[in-house]
Amino acid sequence: MSKGKIAMIGAGSVVFSQTLLNDMLATPALDGFEYALMSRTMPKIERLCSYSRELIKKHNLKSSIYATCDRRDALKGADYVVLIFGIGGRPAQKIDREVPLKYGVDQGVGDSIGPGGVFRFLRTVGVMRGIDDDMRELCPNAYVLNYVNPMGAICTYLGRATSMNAVGLCHGVQTTIELLAGYAGVPESEVDFTAAGINHMAWFLKLERHGVDLYPTLLSNIEKPAYYMSEKVRGEVMRHCGYFMTESSRHLSEYLPWFRKNEMALNLYCRDTESGAGAGAGSKEVGAASASSNAAPASGKGDGIAKFDRGNILAFNSGELEPRSKEYCTYIIEALETGKPFKFNGNVMNRGYIENLPATACVEVPIYADRQGFHPVRIGALPLPLAAMNQSNLWVQELMVEAAIRQDPEYVFWAVAMDPLTSAVLTLGQIREMVAEMLEAEAEWLPEFHGKTLKKTPDISIPPGTAPVPVPLDPALAIRRRFMQLSGQIK
Repeated sequence: MSKGKIAMIGAGSVVFSQTLLNDMLATPALDGFEYALMSRTMPKIERLCSYSRELIKKHNLKSSIYATCDRRDALKGADYVVLIFGIGGRPAQKIDREVPLKYGVDQGVGDSIGPGGVFRFLRTVGVMRGIDDDMRELCPNAYVLNYVNPMGAICTYLGRATSMNAVGLCHGVQTTIELLAGYAGVPESEVDFTAAGINHMAWFLKLERHGVDLYPTLLSNIEKPAYYMSEKVRGEVMRHCGYFMTESSRHLSEYLPWFRKNEMALNLYCRDTESGAGAGAGSKEVGAASASSNAAPASGKGDGIAKFDRGNILAFNSGELEPRSKEYCTYIIEALETGKPFKFNGNVMNRGYIENLPATACVEVPIYADRQGFHPVRIGALPLPLAAMNQSNLWVQELMVEAAIRQDPEYVFWAVAMDPLTSAVLTLGQIREMVAEMLEAEAEWLPEFHGKTLKKTPDISIPPGTAPVPVPLDPALAIRRRFMQLSGQIK
């Protein structure tokens, strides 16, 4: 009999699934667990099972593993459910990128907000609803560890519309703290930090070594071309607000209105391949992304990705049980199983953890995990400029979730219209036209919107010589007119 069961939904994202499975098999507290790998098709997960069974046998582990295309079978009796799937794959992602680009919206990645993020969410949320229905019946007490993007909107939906006991996980904090330690010239293990905000836009509110603030060093270094050229977008934001953000410059460049809205901005911040924001909607690097944004190897080389596509990517692995990665997943499960506390940054509904962000939002804050569950840390209020930047994205996420709950295309339109980048580039009429085109192009993945269309709002033509209808004089204009009369400027 197994110690417990972990279901991995979307395990066909082989690179990331193998990373997590290696971490699980390398965790002594999880030896003896059963692993259920679920995907829509068998070939990839069967290969992953075979590879993992070899590791289990080689290291005399007690765990077992099986592959299935039956989601209910994978979920039945699960103690932990790890979500790593994507819906629509590369064909949908191609639409997410290319339709907005045709209208002039050049997204950096297009998986979190913006037109691409909105439609990725809409493709995903129906599957999340089905998983929730299955879990209520088959594993109602399971913990859910979600890696599916768009993280913020997905976790908001899970918190508002499902019964899942879920936390959203990303690796932006781990990778960025390693980067910042290097920029500050200190060992990563000695950096004491607090990061909080929203997913893909959390802020390092504290960054110290032995009680000494590292920000003066970072702010000094970012003024040097060799540092700035590698982080133009995050560096530029830090120069203005004083804080460094947790996600890449490529991501941040599309979350705010200042970096991709015109050719000048794109050339200044995003088109230098060393800038950290170099890939855009037309880039092969973005096109190579797999169904899960966490799943594909980080490579801008199309030939390398094609090589992986043609063959068995597991053949490139060492065949050994590797040290555990920096991914939070297994450390959290270990803490829940053993009671050994583990601190991580996770995404949960805002139950007062960040005072100046909405209670209806998902926030990313430090969380402690132990045998009693998850214990998020109260941060208090963010510095107002940071909260304002977060809020610009939270309005989009709120509208995305409402669009899914109401199944209303008008809310889809408003989610895209309120996106900071899109609204900096397009008019409302252009946005409506673009959203209508995307709804039609992605209809096969959006069954909830079948038969529903956006209302049409064509441009209104004003013939020459048209007289405006009479309107009351604005009080401010009336005061100005009276002042000009008294001063003799007009009669």
